[in-house]
Amino acid sequence: MLQISTGPDRFWEVDYRATDDLRLNGQAFTWDVATGAPGHFQVLHSGRSYDAEVVSADYATKQFVLKINGQRIELRAKDRFDQLLERLGLSNAAAVQVNELKAPMPGLIVDVRVQPGQAVQKGDPLLVLEAMKMENILKAPADGTVSAIKVGLRDNVQKGQLLVQFG
Repeated sequence: MLQISTGPDRFWEVDYRATDDLRLNGQAFTWDVATGAPGHFQVLHSGRSYDAEVVSADYATKQFVLKINGQRIELRAKDRFDQLLERLGLSNAAAVQVNELKAPMPGLIVDVRVQPGQAVQKGDPLLVLEAMKMENILKAPADGTVSAIKVGLRDNVQKGQLLVQFG
């Protein structure tokens, strides 16, 4: 059973494990789906046809953006484990809280690509560390804001040394 939300006050219970059909809020939901180009679908329901496109899908956070007949819809899914954590007051327990980036190995800082106060998203390049004649791009481990850069260009760093702090 999934709980799907499209906003703070719009929820649906979806049972996708029903033997013969999909159930939406306990009622049978009859539909046909035809695939088109990657991420594009034709959905038939109650005599109507809908053009559906998956704009983005983040399976880790269970957040999806769809376009249905050109209208953008943001969905969030919660499985039974997410719902249990929420009932126990632990819904943010899995959220990644990163306050710093440390050097994964000794090396030389050959490029600094961010500055204090800059907002970064997970995967954005922060620094370039040269180690064993190879350049390693150190990326943001999570979304955040750079509060301080603790190294400078051409600094030699040791494994575990603090490089960047996030605020």
